[in-house]
Amino acid sequence: MSAVDAAGQLDAVQAALAAEHAAVYGYGVVGGRVGDDQENEAAAAHAAHRARRDSLERTVRDLGGEPSAAAAAYALPFSVPDAAAAIRLAAVLEDRVAGVYADLVRATDGPLRLDAAGALREAAVRAVRWRGSGVAFPGLAERAADQD
Repeated sequence: MSAVDAAGQLDAVQAALAAEHAAVYGYGVVGGRVGDDQENEAAAAHAAHRARRDSLERTVRDLGGEPSAAAAAYALPFSVPDAAAAIRLAAVLEDRVAGVYADLVRATDGPLRLDAAGALREAAVRAVRWRGSGVAFPGLAERAADQD
């Protein structure tokens, strides 16, 4: 494999970090709206995204960058008035995270690439759990659109 572009790698890690910040925020909304039967699943996903966020912050520093900070709030893609909308939001959050991890897989090599592939897989599995179905190419929006 050719040498990875250091600036592109850092940009991709920062993008993944930004997506994890948004997912942590979004799961705060999801957790407050899902029913009791899915509260534990939402809490587990929230914890997983916090752990990934913290790991990515360390990675940015290891790459010589300054981790991007979380925003005070994030615009949600739609209104989330009830449990059904919260479940849809959780699936959307996971799809978005999978997308940035797919980009990170493309931008990196070695252990970072392996970790990004694992994060992509985890997000895809959580999306399936929330949605009840999967997509042919999780994390690749251009491929998912071809399946519609």
